[in-house]
Amino acid sequence: MTADAPVARPAARRIVVAVAVVALLAVAFAVGRFTAFGATAAPASPSTLSADAGFARDMQVHHTQAVQMAMEIYRKTTDPELRTLSYDIATAQSGQRGEMFGWLVQWGLPQASSQPLMQWMASSDAHSHGDTSALSEDELLAEMGMATDAELDELRTLDGRPADCLFLSLMLRHHEGAIPMAEAVIELGSDARVKDVAQAIIMGQSSEIDAMRDIQSRLSCTG
Repeated sequence: MTADAPVARPAARRIVVAVAVVALLAVAFAVGRFTAFGATAAPASPSTLSADAGFARDMQVHHTQAVQMAMEIYRKTTDPELRTLSYDIATAQSGQRGEMFGWLVQWGLPQASSQPLMQWMASSDAHSHGDTSALSEDELLAEMGMATDAELDELRTLDGRPADCLFLSLMLRHHEGAIPMAEAVIELGSDARVKDVAQAIIMGQSSEIDAMRDIQSRLSCTG
């Protein structure tokens, strides 16, 4: 019995070594596949002239004013439905604005651009504003549905129903300017996160447009 033991141990060792080698090869193969796929799957960051970057910059400008107007009416309206809606607009767009700021940081791009507003939309088939370089800044802001300084001043001075109705008019126009921008980046952009947020903007602001029109009707707003 003792003479047979040394013969069995080398055979067992050979089996263990063979299993270990196969396991190591399998791990190495899996790591190689993961590394290769990971390297090819990582998309390139958008460039500073891309639709993604242009959208992130312009929509931050757009959202900043929306938050400003929403908080103004939130502080002084006595209409519960409008108060809730304005709070929802302010919180949603504040969050989206922060996300857009973060994209540009992650891509290593500046927050501002020397290009005119909406120039990144020039090649969009459905929502092209053409060459915006010939337009003044006020004209570009109007194209985006932005309120003027005079309109913002008026909103600050009004109270009660006149303030509610002016806010609704300004924010409806503002939302109607944002949706084409979101549609354009879905058409022209390359970053999946940007397109997801743009789609959320379209859905959310379309719903808010319906809600604001209902409030306008209830308050008998004109114009």
